[in-house]
Amino acid sequence: MRLHTLTLAAALALATPLTGHTQTPAASAAEAHVAWQMATTDADIDRAFAKGKAEGKPVLIYWGAAWCPPCNHLKSTLFNRADFIERTRHVVPVQIDGDGPGAQKLGARFKVRGYPTLVLFNAQGTEITRLPGEADAPMVMNLMEIALAGGRPVAAVLADARAGKPISANEWRLLAYHSWELEDDDGLLPPAQRAATLAKLAAAAPQPEVATRLWLKAVAAGDAGSPAVVADAAARKRLVAVLDSPSAARTQMDVLTNAAADLVQGVAPKAGAERDAMVKTYDAALVRLQKDATLSRADRLTALGARVDLQRLGQPKDTLKPKLPPALVQEVKTEVARLDREVASGFERQAVITSGAYVLAQAGLWADSDALLKANLDKSHSPYYLMSQLAGNARKQGRNAEAVDWAAKAYDKSVGPATRLQWGASYVGTLTQAAPQDAKRIEGAASKVLTEAAGQQGAFFDRNARSLQRISQQVLAWNTAAKGRHQPVVERLRSQIAPTCAKLPAADGQKAACDGLFKA
Repeated sequence: MRLHTLTLAAALALATPLTGHTQTPAASAAEAHVAWQMATTDADIDRAFAKGKAEGKPVLIYWGAAWCPPCNHLKSTLFNRADFIERTRHVVPVQIDGDGPGAQKLGARFKVRGYPTLVLFNAQGTEITRLPGEADAPMVMNLMEIALAGGRPVAAVLADARAGKPISANEWRLLAYHSWELEDDDGLLPPAQRAATLAKLAAAAPQPEVATRLWLKAVAAGDAGSPAVVADAAARKRLVAVLDSPSAARTQMDVLTNAAADLVQGVAPKAGAERDAMVKTYDAALVRLQKDATLSRADRLTALGARVDLQRLGQPKDTLKPKLPPALVQEVKTEVARLDREVASGFERQAVITSGAYVLAQAGLWADSDALLKANLDKSHSPYYLMSQLAGNARKQGRNAEAVDWAAKAYDKSVGPATRLQWGASYVGTLTQAAPQDAKRIEGAASKVLTEAAGQQGAFFDRNARSLQRISQQVLAWNTAAKGRHQPVVERLRSQIAPTCAKLPAADGQKAACDGLFKA
């Protein structure tokens, strides 16, 4: 594998160890940037792989969208780092914008489900691994370098590990930090197998850090019906050991903050003294992470949100005014206001403000959540995302007319073919729930989205297909709730989409997806 000024081994030797996170200054606007090659078709991807093979370079594919808060977080914490930009000179960096004309077909090709997804391929075009976009930037950098150094596809590594064959320390790390959650249902580790498999891998992993991460992910992925980890005193002790260690908690930060409630319920499924003690210990660890200046603002905010989630345990999920410690409620209000004042970058703002509004709502501060979103509409490059949050806030509080109004505005302002289908589906869903009596408006909204789909390339691939399926399911459920009174609407929508379906090729799955719409 060829580099310009230094060998790959030398470049990889510069990698920062996972246990020694450091901040790296972002490159200024005048400095170098990632030379992304935009891809919208299979031909674009094929050219990228051909370039990688000819130059002996791996291929890094980034799948994202302009509005996506985690994508904007990556842009403000990873893609602008001088060291990341330097590393990408030694790979073929490819960006797939989810709103590109053929992007959803590419999403189906690579079996990616969520934004953002980072997939690394070797120079021969074989997938090595999927990098965890939810992790902090230094960790992603280190994993990228490990993957490039080893080069073995994670599928082969997983097969060997499951068979009990020896794998290297770096390969164990790739398994532990692989982004399993963002694989499609038919990926390497389907959701139904995830918890049990990760638990078995955790038991076999020789490195404590790797074993801990695999175990945490197994607990977070499990459920009461098929527990992957026994909820006993040993499990609680193991989680406490991670929480009590500042270095271990920092290393596992993304799992601990994103899956706090799942982890506590996994090791202490019943309310009582054991769970209360676990929540107290967990909260102390989250406070440390919340104050950790080496973490991004969005990550520190996630830690604060996790504290709210833990205090909500045992209360109904739809509780509008949860019982929380008054000091925590005030802290949420103060911290989110401070972050709103501090954030300057548009990318960071999209990540922080949307998360802040969510945490405020979770804390029962609905008026503050609404005010934050409204104040940032003119500052956001994707205001329709904030509008959809305003619609959700209103809907949860029973302000149905307001919910419909915000959902309509969000759909109207949304930009990009895939985004418009997704926001159109949200608008139809809001109408069927908040204004079920307005049959004319529901039919008109659904019909408008179908018209847009008919004029789009790849409207029945991946996320696009799921958006249209959501509309179909929402309309069918609305009709069922009305005991079939809206069957004429269902029939008209089915007739509208039928000519579009008839023109689609049967070989790539689009026709089947289209034909299934508005059928029970």
